[in-house]
Amino acid sequence: MTTAVRVAAMVMLLLLSCSACQAKLSSTFYANICPNALSTIRKSIRPAIARERRMAASLIRLHFHDCFVQGCDASILLDNSPSITSEKFATQNNNSLRGFEVIDHAKSAVEKVCPGVVSCADILAVAARDASEYVGGPSWTVKLGRRDSTTASASLASSQLPRFADSLRRLIDLFGSKGLSERDMVALSGSHTIGQAKCVTFRDRIYSNGSDIDAGFASTRRRKCPATPPNGDGNLAPLDLVTPNSFDNNYFKNLLRKKGLLQSDQVLFSGGSTDNIVSEYSRKPSTFKSDFATAMIKMGDIEPLTGSSGIIRRICSAVN
Repeated sequence: MTTAVRVAAMVMLLLLSCSACQAKLSSTFYANICPNALSTIRKSIRPAIARERRMAASLIRLHFHDCFVQGCDASILLDNSPSITSEKFATQNNNSLRGFEVIDHAKSAVEKVCPGVVSCADILAVAARDASEYVGGPSWTVKLGRRDSTTASASLASSQLPRFADSLRRLIDLFGSKGLSERDMVALSGSHTIGQAKCVTFRDRIYSNGSDIDAGFASTRRRKCPATPPNGDGNLAPLDLVTPNSFDNNYFKNLLRKKGLLQSDQVLFSGGSTDNIVSEYSRKPSTFKSDFATAMIKMGDIEPLTGSSGIIRRICSAVN
């Protein structure tokens, strides 16, 4: 190897090393450049949750659906354009994801304080944390410094987001592909302690007469979910029938009783490898909340754009 080649190789290693350093998110990223960023986001989203506690679940879900497609880059927020096919219309998102206007409102508020500084991706991450805390869930220190994508991928959204009828094996593989463990997966699924689902997502389960669903629970859910589609497709039911507006561990207690609303919920307690985790969380709410916070931090670390990658969008739904 010539001296010139060796020098070039060393320079490349140094560049790669610097890139790795830049890629690290930090909880103090905005401390000097926009010190009021987090409080501005919090003040912006709280009225929306106060009006409708279901919005807390929607904001947590937005962050989740963002991070699973191209990483935590706010690609989920981009609308259709000549150069972008929006992820909003993928099967798992279409007529299902909500809260976009809450994020837009938060972005507008932050832009007034610090124009062109705070990314939409970071707003999604902070909003998810604040939403959890507002409804009695855990809080955690959000790592910041993500930048926004200039692309979206409807095809990746279709292939990499969980579906309501997924098997346990499929779920484990999907979460594993993002660096998340089975324990992370079960903890994150516990966000279904709040929020609601449409009849179309649980109709097959409640009419299956299967051994994995409580008969009384199925009968109750059938009252507002007719057997024949599309009748009642959009009718809503709480994911947690007991305490639908509180972030607690009743979701896991429901699974033990075969009262998971979605098939993808009940498979977490169906004789498989995650049964013990569900049982543990049903007994230990503090363990669930602690693990949920840890898993949310891990999820927020999925392939962020940092440094000079990506952009800071002026509005979250479009590329500058």
